[in-house]
Amino acid sequence: MIQNDWAYLEKYALENQKLLKQLNDGNRIVFIGDSITEFWKQNDSIFFNQNNYINRGISSQTSVHVLERFDNDVISLKPKSVIILVGINDIAENFGPISLKEIMLNITLMVEKSLKNNIEVLLCSILPANSFYWNPKIQPIEKIKQLNQMIKAYCILKQLDFVDYYTEMVDENLSLDKKYTDDGVHPNLAGYLKMKAILETHIK
Repeated sequence: MIQNDWAYLEKYALENQKLLKQLNDGNRIVFIGDSITEFWKQNDSIFFNQNNYINRGISSQTSVHVLERFDNDVISLKPKSVIILVGINDIAENFGPISLKEIMLNITLMVEKSLKNNIEVLLCSILPANSFYWNPKIQPIEKIKQLNQMIKAYCILKQLDFVDYYTEMVDENLSLDKKYTDDGVHPNLAGYLKMKAILETHIK
């Protein structure tokens, strides 16, 4: 048992131990992020199971939490590629206010860890949202746009693959298109199928 496990390292500890005992064929792909990543496997398990993709999403987590567990849930598994999708819960202030600069720093530290270990990085835009049902005082539209611009600029600078979910899933109100969501934030099955179609153009 991990003491003071604020980043929830315990969640995937046993699964990680099992994976480390298995032969690594050099084609492992890890998805890491928050509930949008975690619920993807629940909504479209075939996509993950058929491709042996490893899902390391944890609901409610911010970039701070994901960075804290990045070594355990990504680096230690020695994947070929990592797909990073984080930031929406930072903007929602799930654990208090945080600047876009700080969010971006956490993301860049994840990328640097990956590249140092010869792991290919696919860095994703965060999805659109015009409000958060669990924190309605937050107005996220502009921050989401700004963070996505920062992520895209960083990808260009570092020659990383930028997976742009936002552009293809936003509606005229700068919200997540209603056909892709039931609560305005999390994708439904149609949303995940759209994300899959976008992502598959990037996975080599």
